[in-house]
Amino acid sequence: MPASQHQNPKSDIEISQAAKKRPILDVAKEKLGIGPENLEPFGHYKAKVTMDYVKSLHSRKDGKLILVTAISPTTAGEGKTTTTVGLTDALNYIGKKAMMCLREPSLGPSFGMKGGAAGGGYAQVIPMEDINLHFTGDFHAITSAHNLLAAMIDNHIYWGNPLGIDSRRVTWRRVMDMNDRALRSITCSLGGVANGYPREAGFDITVASEVMAIFCLAKDIDDLKERLGNIIVAYTRERKPIRARDLKAHGAMAALLKEAIAPNLVQTLEGTPAFIHGGPFANIAHGCNSVMATTTALKLSDYVVTEAGFGADLGMEKFLDIKCRKAGLRPDCVVVVATIRALKMHGGVKKEDLKKEDLKALEAGMTNLQRHIENVKKFGLPAVVSINRFSADTEAEVALVKDKCRALGVEAVMADHWAMGGEGAADAARAVVKAIDEGKPNLKFLYPDEMPLFDKIRTIAKELYRADDATADKSVKDQLKAWEEMGFGKLPVCIAKTQYSFSTNPDLKGAPTGFNIPVREVRLSAGAEFVVAICGEIMTMPGLPRVPSADSIDVVDGKIVGLF
Repeated sequence: MPASQHQNPKSDIEISQAAKKRPILDVAKEKLGIGPENLEPFGHYKAKVTMDYVKSLHSRKDGKLILVTAISPTTAGEGKTTTTVGLTDALNYIGKKAMMCLREPSLGPSFGMKGGAAGGGYAQVIPMEDINLHFTGDFHAITSAHNLLAAMIDNHIYWGNPLGIDSRRVTWRRVMDMNDRALRSITCSLGGVANGYPREAGFDITVASEVMAIFCLAKDIDDLKERLGNIIVAYTRERKPIRARDLKAHGAMAALLKEAIAPNLVQTLEGTPAFIHGGPFANIAHGCNSVMATTTALKLSDYVVTEAGFGADLGMEKFLDIKCRKAGLRPDCVVVVATIRALKMHGGVKKEDLKKEDLKALEAGMTNLQRHIENVKKFGLPAVVSINRFSADTEAEVALVKDKCRALGVEAVMADHWAMGGEGAADAARAVVKAIDEGKPNLKFLYPDEMPLFDKIRTIAKELYRADDATADKSVKDQLKAWEEMGFGKLPVCIAKTQYSFSTNPDLKGAPTGFNIPVREVRLSAGAEFVVAICGEIMTMPGLPRVPSADSIDVVDGKIVGLF
């Protein structure tokens, strides 16, 4: 059994590098029944499952789907990915056949302020440093496909512009998988006639790309190519939309993504199989791993654990209203992750004081967890609360959280997977299995397809965030109406908003009321088939913090160090 977190000060990457990894071909064969002929290995410990094999699974019965979400994140940490890993290991520990589906980490947070996204402690997917850096090259392929389209737009205009693109109305920005605030707004094509027509442009981070969203929502390569062709990249002077297929770009884009679309198979420290595939952020995109990975996993295991980014107000809502609506998925249970530390921060405690018992602040912070539980119930799904254990948690604090959750009609279970791996989350696994066996999930979307676009935004704001209303300038509302007239009115909406608060003010912790949700901008993702509403000050190209994680990352004696 791994040592407890008090006795073992090892960093996540040290634990990962010390682990005895099993050849991925053995994991695939023994745990999932996938033969080596159906895998494309990337070294010894990573592999893609071939698309032919994925197609062969369609007639199999689906397993149970478990969605992991969380309270509103704080700097104290909630450990949602760690819980996803620990819970899956725990399901196998109690004798179930389980695997997990996670998103691929972006280089932006890895070198920025969040660090890695492969779990932590003794609940990790490995090889951790590969997963957090280049992995199997999927993000590079997505970046290249996106920027190929950008290059073809400018090239088309340069060579006479037969489609009549209005260079002032080019909506397709470029992307890179790095935090770089200097590229948010740029002027491109400077330097004279040979370089094209100067225009304003900009960069988003790759995880905010519509190509990333399409990659994660596509059912197969044909669906991927069709969606890529539907991307609207610009408009003519007469406001006629120009699509990627008009530029004949979608075929080449699909060619760049042909290998990437196959799910990536890795393992946990305990040898549990895991698909890690796709990686849109949940604060600026839809925040879920690929449909391809999730639907494939459901054919291979009795229980599949997946996560949606950030809290039940962001990632979970998008998982249900966008991913499940489009892919026909139906979760059987939702796990809401919380820590007593984070709940106390929502109750007003400063980070440096979190080790002190504070029942008053904890009770005040419980309002945040309560709202997330209520949000789960709005969708008609059973919930379990998993409390990540920390050494400073007191018996009185644990009892308070359990009592409050019991009063809300949900079971709260302590989990110590960070220190003990799957064994430490066995109680949480049993609680989840019980909730699935006894529950009667009846997924209800938050809004119907037929609801007008701005009313969909307003519904999310009022129902999930508890805002008084959503507000927008006339230009935003007019744009939404124009898209409705173009036939896009039945699309779901994807809210881009700070993850730190139900409001658009990241400093409003707990469960704030008496605020509006200001919609600053809307973007049409015609290929991904949703409309993005950018709210408050959220950026689709983040910046690096004053002291980025990159400061601590290095290579020493051939090993990567300092990566989380």
